[in-house]
Amino acid sequence: MGRPGVVGMAARTAVVAGTATAVSGNVSRRQQAKAQQAADAQADNEPQQQAYAPPPPPPAPVDAGAGESQMITQLKELAALKEQGILTDAEFEAQKAKLLAH
Repeated sequence: MGRPGVVGMAARTAVVAGTATAVSGNVSRRQQAKAQQAADAQADNEPQQQAYAPPPPPPAPVDAGAGESQMITQLKELAALKEQGILTDAEFEAQKAKLLAH
């Protein structure tokens, strides 16, 4: 038997390329599934916020005469609420933006 012709080489190349593509797709799907499982497990382990807890009251508006010290105090109070888990990151950022807008 001699060397394969052009058609034989093309067929062999197609088989190798097809196999490589299939293996690559399977590896990619497995990696995505593992990443999803890890994300699901992490979400399951995060503490759930209690649904019955009322949202914290919005901070009092900053009086123009009170100056920066009152604003700093309010920002510190917001940060403490966030650290205690009472405010979410989004709630903290929203309240902080309201304070800084005044």
